[in-house]
Amino acid sequence: MPTIITRGAGSARGFGFGGIVAAPPGQQAFTLAATYSWVAPANVTSVSVVVVGGGGGGNNYLGSAGAGGGLAYKNNITVVPGTSYTVIVGANGLGLPSGTGQNTAPGSLGAPYNGETSSFSNGVITTSATGGQHGGGYSTSTRPAGGVASGTNDGGGGGGSGGGPASANVPGATGTRMASGGGGAGGYSGSGGNGAGSSTTIGGPYSEPTAGSGGGGGGSAGMATNNFAGFYGGGGGGGVGILGSGSNGAAGTTDLTAASPDPTMVGQGGSGGANGFVPATTQVGGFGGPYGGGGGGGSGSNVAATGGAGGGGAVRIIWPGTTRQFPSTGTGDL
Repeated sequence: MPTIITRGAGSARGFGFGGIVAAPPGQQAFTLAATYSWVAPANVTSVSVVVVGGGGGGNNYLGSAGAGGGLAYKNNITVVPGTSYTVIVGANGLGLPSGTGQNTAPGSLGAPYNGETSSFSNGVITTSATGGQHGGGYSTSTRPAGGVASGTNDGGGGGGSGGGPASANVPGATGTRMASGGGGAGGYSGSGGNGAGSSTTIGGPYSEPTAGSGGGGGGSAGMATNNFAGFYGGGGGGGVGILGSGSNGAAGTTDLTAASPDPTMVGQGGSGGANGFVPATTQVGGFGGPYGGGGGGGSGSNVAATGGAGGGGAVRIIWPGTTRQFPSTGTGDL
């Protein structure tokens, strides 16, 4: 089973008050996209969970970037020892390849380009966070929307929107357009940052990226481009961590040189999440950071441009749920 953490699941060695066996603190994290069956360990009767939706993929040739996935958490979820419960980790949205979706609205293509929903269910309630929308085509006039906290939850935040289609009138870069940056993942009490890009249609005014709030990931900046080959796409949005609420992810820094990818252009991770990624090569968008960052928009020629993929989703379960609770009470790693 591809889980990254499984600790504290052994039998308790001592007894609590009244002869009741006390379960030792434990946790299990799921970070690869799939559906799992999680079995409640012995003596565990309550858990707390956090779920993060996958980030959306960026569009290609001067289109908009992907939006960040949402985050939700729920405490004091009743479980029965030895009983199996359903965990779903949402997949990241893939970047749109050249020639795909250039005239489509954000999110309209569905899977595999939208980020997918992550969730935990005990059979009575379901706590979930939806994924971010993929970027729309260069002729589309709306920004992709971030995922949201959904189902039954105690809190969370929405993902930041992806930057709109490539913009003009970039300060300090007259005559150029700016490829779009990915949105940041949602936080524990606020939204992820918005990616850079046009606020209206292609060639519209440039909007700077914004920082995350409530521990969310920051939005990514773009890079100046002359619309043809040899120029890089936008950076990926910052992801969010699953160990509990932490600092906000900073926004990326706009790069006006277009000479090479700049590490400062990406959105920074919030609450211990990973930063977004700079474009690996010319004309493509950067990947969104795990977990839930949106992918950057592509740049360059109609033939070779490709959007960046979003960051994948995640689910983390901790126990005992009555004393270890999100957003930040005893939620750190064991």
